[in-house]
Amino acid sequence: MLLVLQKINPSSLTDTAVSLAAAFILGGLIGLERQYRQRTAGLRTNVLVAVGAAVFVDLASHLQGAEGATHVMAYVVSGIGFLGAGVIMREEGNVRGLNTAATLWGSAAVGAAAGADLIGEALLAALCVLAANTLLRPVVNAVNSKPLDVRSVEVTNTVFVIADKAHQKVVLAAVEEEFEHRSFPALDLRVHAFGHEEIEIEVKLASTAVEGQQLDTLVARLLAMPAVKQAFWSPSTSI
Repeated sequence: MLLVLQKINPSSLTDTAVSLAAAFILGGLIGLERQYRQRTAGLRTNVLVAVGAAVFVDLASHLQGAEGATHVMAYVVSGIGFLGAGVIMREEGNVRGLNTAATLWGSAAVGAAAGADLIGEALLAALCVLAANTLLRPVVNAVNSKPLDVRSVEVTNTVFVIADKAHQKVVLAAVEEEFEHRSFPALDLRVHAFGHEEIEIEVKLASTAVEGQQLDTLVARLLAMPAVKQAFWSPSTSI
């Protein structure tokens, strides 16, 4: 007990208190915006990430100086990646949670700066994270509201063909021949059961600039085959 009391350093405690308080407040500001928008990682998560990073960096700084703090920061950067991966979800070809994961990464950076006694830098970092999540939102919405010109924009296109199961080999060979003839870069080709008597051929093209008119011509040729019931293509800009 006496040994523990002897290790208590009022000056060190004050320094730690300031660092953790800064991490708590700044992480709270970031988390409050996330909580208001009802994101997966809200107020408590961002505060805990910021404070946790600040604690690790502050302890390393007190025990091993600036060099120790630098080493711990490197571990914080890599470690927060595992936490961020937990909030990233893939749903129907779309990736969700990337912004939340990036915000957690920013909160960790804010906490690390606060733990290293760089309160001014921590404040600036927190303001940048908040600005990215608030001030840039109208810009993102304005860009997303613009109509997508699928004829010339760089997108990932997928061609779907519904055909009789009995003629699977013939149709599949014809699809492959059409793609090779037109030099369309196919990333993936899959065949799925489509009911009891039909199949679905799904061909995903590489992300490249493809004219929509070319895909329309391809679909028209495939539809001309007697065994093909449906044929269409769909553009996607998801990750």
